[in-house]
Amino acid sequence: MGLLDLFFGKRFPFKFIYSEDYWMVDIGKHVFPVKKYRLVYEKLLSLGVKKENFVVPQPASDDALLHHAFPDHGEGFCILNDVAVALEKQRVEGKIKKAMVVDCDLHQGNGTAFIFAKKDYAFTFSIHQMDIYPADKPSSSLDVGLWAGDGDEKYLAALREHFPRLYRKFKPDLVFYLAGADPLESDQLGGLMITKHGLMERDWIIIEGARRLSIPLVVLFAGGYARDVEDSVAVHLNTIEAAQKAQRKYAL
Repeated sequence: MGLLDLFFGKRFPFKFIYSEDYWMVDIGKHVFPVKKYRLVYEKLLSLGVKKENFVVPQPASDDALLHHAFPDHGEGFCILNDVAVALEKQRVEGKIKKAMVVDCDLHQGNGTAFIFAKKDYAFTFSIHQMDIYPADKPSSSLDVGLWAGDGDEKYLAALREHFPRLYRKFKPDLVFYLAGADPLESDQLGGLMITKHGLMERDWIIIEGARRLSIPLVVLFAGGYARDVEDSVAVHLNTIEAAQKAQRKYAL
């Protein structure tokens, strides 16, 4: 079953966050392909996802923006740490008591790890390539460091060792899943050499495990710098397909 079978002519069970402003941002000549967001949006529409399934985000308030990429500075491609801001806002408003960040971006989630280092209501997990940026990697609640060339087998074995075990142990009220496309073998910034099939299996491990335990999950696309932007788009669409399959598997 492919994306067309999952989406076309059917009511989609969850929402996407998208703004035309993503497309309007001009960062000049840069390795980050801003246009991938627009391409994913257009592809989903062509597959039959309705516009009412897209939610336009509203600007965050000044009060909400007390957590940055680090608390006191931006770093890498991150000016603000959107995950940290969203997690804290949900907690302060009493909507959750505990949350987990599952960071499967190529790079270690150093800012998130630092921000929540002494917060017992947040569990941070990061699986990443060790021999690239950032050089300084503050400890997450659990870090899995891999090396250039490790490939699908080691990557997926590491994930299966920890999921869904960590969900059962920590029992989060909400999971933030950073489903980076940058571990892909064709990515310009990385060397983990994970195939598209391997990343599809990664998505299934993380998403299906949460859905099986009825844990709400937010998926963020995170990084993706393939030489051909369509490769990054394909990885992101596969993540959506995994979410849809998990939803159907456990639908009442």
